[in-house]
Amino acid sequence: MTKFTHLIKLSVGTEGVSDLADWQKTVAARTSDGLPRHVTRMWPKREDEVLNGGSIYWVIKGVILCRQTILRLDEVTGHDGIRRCAIVLDPELVRVEPTQKRAFQGWRYLKPEDAPADLSRAKEGEADLPPSLSAALAEIGVR
Repeated sequence: MTKFTHLIKLSVGTEGVSDLADWQKTVAARTSDGLPRHVTRMWPKREDEVLNGGSIYWVIKGVILCRQTILRLDEVTGHDGIRRCAIVLDPELVRVEPTQKRAFQGWRYLKPEDAPADLSRAKEGEADLPPSLSAALAEIGVR
C-alpha cells in the first residue's frame, strides 16, 4: 500500500469558501497554465507522500471547511531572489465536515485518518454558514 499525507493551511483574510474561490481566480493566485496555487517558503520534506493523493485542507476562521487535491509542487523565485514552493491545486474546492482547528503558522502535515470527511454532494449546494456558526456547531458535535 502506498503511503500518502495531506497538508493543512490557514486561509488568512477569507471569510468563507466563496472568498477562497474568488481569490484563487485572480492572476496572482494562478500558475501559467491557469491552475490555482499557494506559494509558501518551505518545501514539503515529505513531497512524495503529498503528491501521492494528498490534499490541502483549508482552515477558514478557525474551522476546516474545504480541501483541494494537490497536483504538483513548482519551484518559484520571488522578487527577492528566494526560492519558494508553489503548491499547485485542483480547482475544485471540496467541502468537508466543519472541524475546529486552532491557529498555527505556515502549513502542517495532516494524517489521512485525522482529515475531516467530505460532505455529500447534496450538502455542498447548501448556502455557506458563517464560520463562527460552523465552529459552534463543530464544537458541540453537530455538523
